[in-house]
Amino acid sequence: MALLIPTLLLHLLSLPFLVLSKSTIEPCSVSDTCNALAGYTLYTDLKVSEVAALFQVDPILILTANAFDISIPDVENHILPSGLFLNIPTLCSCADGIRKSLSTRYQTRPSDTLSSIAGSVYGGLASADQISEANSITDPFAVQVGQTLVIPLPCTCFNSTDNFLPAIYLSYVVLAGDTVPGIAARYSTTVTDIMNVNAMGSPVVKAGDILAIPLPACASSFPRYASDFGLAVANGTYAITASHCVQCSCGPGNLNLYCTPASLAVSCSSMQCRGSNLMLGNVTSQPTSAGCNVTSCSYDGSVNGTILTRLSTSLQPRCPGPQQFPLVVPPPTYLSPDTFLAPGPSPVQSQPGGPVPTPKTSFPGAFNSPGFSPASGPAGSTSHAAALNQLNHPVDAIVFCLLLKFLL
Repeated sequence: MALLIPTLLLHLLSLPFLVLSKSTIEPCSVSDTCNALAGYTLYTDLKVSEVAALFQVDPILILTANAFDISIPDVENHILPSGLFLNIPTLCSCADGIRKSLSTRYQTRPSDTLSSIAGSVYGGLASADQISEANSITDPFAVQVGQTLVIPLPCTCFNSTDNFLPAIYLSYVVLAGDTVPGIAARYSTTVTDIMNVNAMGSPVVKAGDILAIPLPACASSFPRYASDFGLAVANGTYAITASHCVQCSCGPGNLNLYCTPASLAVSCSSMQCRGSNLMLGNVTSQPTSAGCNVTSCSYDGSVNGTILTRLSTSLQPRCPGPQQFPLVVPPPTYLSPDTFLAPGPSPVQSQPGGPVPTPKTSFPGAFNSPGFSPASGPAGSTSHAAALNQLNHPVDAIVFCLLLKFLL
């Protein structure tokens, strides 16, 4: 018996389930929210509307967050290919002392398990134990068909700034083969910045880790009573707000939010600046010997269906050139002919049959990576479900249980 325990320990140390995934979390103590993004890879072909239902997000917001053309007829029913990476807009709130998004719901199907929902349907953005805890599930193998689950998604705010500049944070699930330098290059940032934001002691990541990636953004300065207070748009993209009446873009060339009437056919309130003939988005300039007098009609938020505008006049060193807009592309139809196709999901747009359970703490305790973390900054978090999910082989499961029996 004395020889059996060391043998069991040696076997367990060789198993992959002891390599746990980490997720960057942000402690919080107030009830404010911020705009954030979740990086999601489609596990099967899905319509834009199906992806939107999966995350309970307006389909138009998904299209604009990825700079897809919303003027294409019936674009919400466009089929997106499996393997496509999307930025999913989320509202990041404070719950149980940390930042997370709790607005996503999923209705289970006969073939679902917590592991398949976490790892396949939601692409690793949540773990099985986080879903279990958020829904007070005591037996992960007894998920009821048709049950509506809260899916806790990772997110961070960090005051919506990065190095004192406006930013919106993307929760990125590390894929096999990813490196921190490669991720930094992809998002036009630096290895040092990613390491600082995520409190990393070394630039080493593994598949399944979730990193907070700061993206340059255009910030708004709307009054607090505006329904879209705190609107932030990632550089190179745009957003639709004010009940689809206003389109706001960010970049390229600067981080000044620029809003104009949206092209969608909806009924909207007046967008003319009071005391002038200028409409929302109009800019006039008049060269003078002292510089250039610039008058603009800007968007100032939406309040109870009324679009607020602001007329401003300034003297600038030179007159501005034509407004530049982010490049808009049609949503893709295919990536590659041999992409794996999994069963389709069953997203729900509402929660019939009673109230959704109140989410509990969905992230385990955090630990600081080697090195120094910023004050009140992020810290890595291990997900123990990642360990149990790897016990796929019956022998490994039996060995694990025997070890627990002997140690306890």
